[in-house]
Amino acid sequence: NQTMKRLKLSISLLALALLAGCTNSTNVQTPTQESISEVKKETYLLVHAAWLGAWEWGSVAENLREKGHAVIAPDLPGHGKDKTSPADITMDDYVSTLLDIIDKQEESVILVGHSFNGITVSRVAELRPDKVKKLVFLTAFLLPNGSSFMSAVQGVKGSTAVDNFYLSEDKTFAMVKEDEIQNSFAHDIPKEAFDQAKPNIVPEPTAPLMYELEITDDNFGRIPKYYIECTLDRAIPIEIQRAMYKDKVKKVYSIESSHTPNFSKPTELANILEEIGEENS
Repeated sequence: NQTMKRLKLSISLLALALLAGCTNSTNVQTPTQESISEVKKETYLLVHAAWLGAWEWGSVAENLREKGHAVIAPDLPGHGKDKTSPADITMDDYVSTLLDIIDKQEESVILVGHSFNGITVSRVAELRPDKVKKLVFLTAFLLPNGSSFMSAVQGVKGSTAVDNFYLSEDKTFAMVKEDEIQNSFAHDIPKEAFDQAKPNIVPEPTAPLMYELEITDDNFGRIPKYYIECTLDRAIPIEIQRAMYKDKVKKVYSIESSHTPNFSKPTELANILEEIGEENS
């Protein structure tokens, strides 16, 4: 029946995401000549959300590569294949990881930040404004200078993730209560599919969450910005997303999904990212 078909499709997509994310996640995969259409090839640097890893981009990255684009999806320290202890990780470690990648690219990149790491990509763009062609926020924190994740979520209402957020006893990492993780981030995929991904969810280091963003109009301010809102998001409610991007971005795209369209609507997300690449800055 149709329900079983959708279930199998969702599970297959998530399995593909996991597989793609676990292989060559930090490498640029150069497309073959046959796969390159008339669309100008872009380089996308995809930065995962808190608690996740490069694996979240598997299906999206594959879609973009099939269209002839180059994609880099790294694991930030303490995520995915990187086993650095959360207690040893700061925002500088996240930023340095991305700067090392950007500095190796001949061309400027389209830098995409998901969720919390909207803060991280904002700092990276500030430090390398000439190497970031466009900045994309996927239901992400788009904050003003001096703000932090911790300050931004103070008093937020209607977020299942915030309501169930807690710090470890030694304050070195943060988590969301286990029985509310799917409800917070991926309520629109089958539980069976989510359970396959669940072992890849890791503690999020506390120090980066406390980092106060440092950006300027001269650098960060001159980079064209785009926002992809997720209207069914239970982690960053749509009203919060819209308040963050109001009057700050060139264009807004909308997906009817949870906080992770990477899993539930990867093709739609990839198509939007490609469209942003084609936009005149």
